[in-house]
Amino acid sequence: MKKRAGTTADKAVLNVWQREVGDLSSRNFAHRLAASEDLVLRLDIYKKLDKHRGCVNTVSFNADGDILVSGSDDRRVILWDWETEHIKLSFHSGHNNNVFQAKIMPYTDDRSIVTCAADGQVRHAQILERGVVETALLAKHQGQAHKLAIEPGSPHIFYTCGEDGLVQHFDLRNRRATQLFTCQPIADRRNYMPVVHLNAIAIDPRNPNLFAVAGSDEYTRVYDIRMYKWDASTEFGRPTDYFCPSHLIGDEKVGITGLSFSDQSELLVSYNDEFIYLFMRDMGFGPNPDPSSRVSMGSDASEMRPMDDDEKTAPQVYKGHRNCETVKGVSFFGPGCEYVVSGSDCGRIFIWKKKGGELIRVMEADKHVVNCIEPHPHATVLASSGIETDIKIWTPKALERATLPTNIEQLKPKARSRSWMYPVASPLDLMLQLFSLRRQRNSPERNEESSAAGRDLLEFILTFNANSDSDDGGDSSNRDDLFG
Repeated sequence: MKKRAGTTADKAVLNVWQREVGDLSSRNFAHRLAASEDLVLRLDIYKKLDKHRGCVNTVSFNADGDILVSGSDDRRVILWDWETEHIKLSFHSGHNNNVFQAKIMPYTDDRSIVTCAADGQVRHAQILERGVVETALLAKHQGQAHKLAIEPGSPHIFYTCGEDGLVQHFDLRNRRATQLFTCQPIADRRNYMPVVHLNAIAIDPRNPNLFAVAGSDEYTRVYDIRMYKWDASTEFGRPTDYFCPSHLIGDEKVGITGLSFSDQSELLVSYNDEFIYLFMRDMGFGPNPDPSSRVSMGSDASEMRPMDDDEKTAPQVYKGHRNCETVKGVSFFGPGCEYVVSGSDCGRIFIWKKKGGELIRVMEADKHVVNCIEPHPHATVLASSGIETDIKIWTPKALERATLPTNIEQLKPKARSRSWMYPVASPLDLMLQLFSLRRQRNSPERNEESSAAGRDLLEFILTFNANSDSDDGGDSSNRDDLFG
């Protein structure tokens, strides 16, 4: 007789029974409940936090999860009590352009905030008594600085990356920036691509010595900070590991917009105009991106061995969303990183099961594009933002379980704007990128792509002109400074 498959309700009843008879601790019961697919299917908008006057580019919870910090094109940073929609504090960031990321440093009583922005600046804000805020410039990138990453559990250490390819290490105790390295492309591209323009950086929470960066080429590079000599006696620019799906190796049209590490050291990578991939530690190429020299990484970056053919498994892939227009993040969701979440150009949030890649949830979240999704550190709660000026808080409050819409289109390549892939901060950047595009157009094996390359050339020149004509003057503090 065929056994009936267990439903989510069956599992919930079983979990309650196990807790009551002592077979399941209260802590494990709460963990299982928070990871329940039933809760994910009941996510609905709980609050809309609406005070910014521009696109909200960053949302991040503090360690306790009771405060949400946001940053926007209006150059302001806001601290929210998200459960009550109350603004605890709003202040001008000190940046001269769009704020791309803002994070609260842990173990600082939520009084230390670090930011990076389109003006390339990296700044530190300290909240003093009676809500007085002091902001200070720590360092600057030559070009936009999209992301920063805080060393897990550290109130002092964080990293930044920028479109100049530079990775910097910061220690707030001495307020000093250390320029670690400038990310270099693989050898055969260095004559026309001097640096890899970086969009994303992430630190492995299980081993904070390891951090990953990615940007305008197909590779995610992992570095070990222990290999850096703080007296600058040796060069630090060589990765300990490279990650890339095998079919994207050599594809000069793709780039990476988002990275995330799970609590199990799994690496999540989101590609533009492509898919999201999940890599295990043993799926890297080692320090040499040549697939024929692929090695397996042990628990320590120094433990490497050649991989057998049986080990060369493909990464898990997540499909359905669209990532063409903006620099989007990607995240794990759930107490044990059971799910993968991403925004999309269609204005929706996509949620997949991490194991198997099944798409289980699609939620309307923005009239235009969803760029940021931030999971709560402890509860089944999400914060999302995009082109609209508000922040949406999602909790499992819906009475009915959601079903997938029937009109989801699978990702298909299309003509699109890729100006985010082409930083044009100077005439030198313009000439180098024009040379690269011309090389692609004239390549004999790419004749069928010449028209697309021509369009890219025109779009690129227009982008440069637009950037050259823009005026990013500063914005002084005003009466919109709010104190809770």
